[in-house]
Amino acid sequence: MYQGKERSGGTRKAVALGGIGGGGRYEPRRRSSGGGSGFGGGAQSGTFRSGGSRGGYGTPRDGGGSRSGGFSRGRGGKKNSGENIDVSRFVNKSVIVEEEKPYIPTHKFSDFAIDEKLMANIERKNYVIPTAIQDRAIPDVLKGRDVIGVANTGEGKTAAFLIPLINKMLKNPEARVLVMVPTRELALQIDEEFMGFSRGLGIYSVLLVGGASISMQAERLRRNVRMVIGTPGRIKDMMERGALKLNTTHNLVLDEADRMLDMGFIHDIKTIIAEIPPERHTLYFSATFSREIEHLAHTLLRDPLKISVKKHDTSKNIEQDVIRVAGGDQKFTKLCELLKQDEFSKVIVFGRTKHGVEKLGMMLSREGFKTVSIHGNKSQPQRQAALKAFKDGKANVFVATDVAARGLDIPNVTHVINYEVPQTYDDYVHRIGRTGRAGKKGVALTFVGGN
Repeated sequence: MYQGKERSGGTRKAVALGGIGGGGRYEPRRRSSGGGSGFGGGAQSGTFRSGGSRGGYGTPRDGGGSRSGGFSRGRGGKKNSGENIDVSRFVNKSVIVEEEKPYIPTHKFSDFAIDEKLMANIERKNYVIPTAIQDRAIPDVLKGRDVIGVANTGEGKTAAFLIPLINKMLKNPEARVLVMVPTRELALQIDEEFMGFSRGLGIYSVLLVGGASISMQAERLRRNVRMVIGTPGRIKDMMERGALKLNTTHNLVLDEADRMLDMGFIHDIKTIIAEIPPERHTLYFSATFSREIEHLAHTLLRDPLKISVKKHDTSKNIEQDVIRVAGGDQKFTKLCELLKQDEFSKVIVFGRTKHGVEKLGMMLSREGFKTVSIHGNKSQPQRQAALKAFKDGKANVFVATDVAARGLDIPNVTHVINYEVPQTYDDYVHRIGRTGRAGKKGVALTFVGGN
């Protein structure tokens, strides 16, 4: 069983969230005449509650009984298939016993053949040594090669495709890019990264996600934007409205492709891609590579180079354990005991249902924890505000459904707590991947029933 211990971690200045529509801080002037770009022809959930102090500490103790914890039943009585996962897979104590040999890159960022203004932005972001996926993918993407990239979450896939594609747009003023991702949060994160890399380069983006104003997004598409970042549903919607045209888009990125298939986006994806010219440059990134993923990849890409830097399902930097609890109030009491410990300084708590996550967030706020929450019923401005509060340290507990499990890069998360068992082991892997990032240690705890 997990016993809390003193931990330390560095701090990093959080990236301030930009406005909906990407490039929001570097808004291009609208053309006075009818021109428009080849594409056309913008925050959500929880208000952050500050509450009282986090003083005190608690030590987890074994319990017994059911897993409900007073709020875990979803509407309609949907069974949680996660109950069938062997709980021994949630335990990994070997992180300090074995050290994996670090990857030795063959390049520095300064070695890549990219525009000097783009390089200045890379240096401004303090990028010096690339990660494995960046080191191996960037040179081939720069050459125009189709790439399949398979890497664990937190390995820097976003920069691996943004840097060479921005360079392409600098070299070719007509080049346009479409990036498709499964969730609003990941789209927003990629847009933030794009704004950092493209600062002052005269290249602008639009963010197409649900929960935000369609009219504002359509308005932005009529401006000179060359990078579209969005979720399949909203992208398809904008196409059907005639606001988004992809016939001059020759660069496509599918990021977190496995999650998009899991979420049932396959038909939307195929509809969208059918509107993109077949003579295109396609990049395909995923944390897993199932038969379904492989089949889709090889129907979309031409002679792709497959780059896999994934070595383990879960990071060696993450210590994993279970907390056994009974039903009723004990589960929530145990959670509060954990969150009061000083080492739990930046925590993501995962629930299963939108209603349950909202209720848990309110309960934790009433106990004095600085809590925000994200789930599917939150508007885009609410979700954006909640994420910013957590990144900026104004809240230290972030309660979420699996919408937040994929792709998000939130600095210095010390703990992930699975208040409810995830639906699948793959969901588990992506949930706990929010901690133990960038070489830091993390802890993942899963609440289970029984003695």
